Parts: sequence; structure tokens; C-alpha cells
Amino acid sequence: MISRYELNKNPVEGFSAGLIEDNDLYRWEVLIIGPPDTLYEGGVFKAHLTFPKDYPLRPPKMKFITDIWHPNVDKNGDVCISILHEPGEDKYGYEKPEERWLPIHTVETIMISVISMLADPNGDSPANVDAAKEWREDRHGAFKRKVARCVRKSQETAFE
Repeated sequence: MISRYELNKNPVEGFSAGLIEDNDLYRWEVLIIGPPDTLYEGGVFKAHLTFPKDYPLRPPKMKFITDIWHPNVDKNGDVCISILHEPGEDKYGYEKPEERWLPIHTVETIMISVISMLADPNGDSPANVDAAKEWREDRHGAFKRKVARCVRKSQETAFE
């Protein structure tokens, strides 16, 4: 299964993770610090990782609990990035199999991918079409204002 020892042995800057409840190894809470020099800088975003019983053969699901405005996070908070997609061929032909889930991925590689996603959204494959449209057409206006609201709200609610 997943090991807190591994997280301590190989710390990744920008997030912390731990079990939601000590008796449930399949549900984790993560706090992601908005990456420096991005619109998300200063934010403290809470998310849950839910691992399937057959992990690591199948990917976990990740859902932001804190409101976040991002092209690759749907309006319910579900994260849509390649490495969290089921392994194998993409029926739409958009992703290569090696971009999708592989059993070698860990909490660290998932978090590195999510932090990278915050810094560099993929507007070509959005989970939130409205955010993707604003990111493409008005990145420094409406999109930036909505992200700034989310960052402020995340700071206010980070440790509730």
C-alpha cells in the first residue's frame, strides 16, 4: 500500500499529505500550497485522494475540497489529469498509454503532476470548459480575478 515513510524519505515541496482517519489507508487528505510565480501562489488548497482497493493497479481519484477555478478541475472539484486516468489505451486517442496511470506512480508523482498542472493548465483537454475559455481568452482579467478569490478563500479556510 501507500507509505507515509516514503513521503518522509522523499519529501516534495509544495504539499503535505496524511490519512483522513488512521484506520482507513484508502482515504488521504492533502494540502497543496499554490506554486510560486503562478496565479495560485499563496493558496492553501485542500484535496482528498481516494485509493481503490486494487491500488496500485488502478489510479486514485483526486477531488479538491477547497474551491478552485482551473481548466483541469471540474466544478465539483474532481481533478482531470492524464496520470489519474485508467491505464491503457485512450478511447478518444488524445493520450498515449504511457501518459496515463502506471503502477509505478506514487503520491509524490501525483502531487508533482498536480502542482505542475496548477502552474501550466492544459486548455486543450479541459474538465471545466468555462475556466478553460477564460484562461485562453481573458487570462489576466476574469480568470485571474476568479483564481484570486479562490486563493483568498483558501487562506481563510485552510485550517478549518
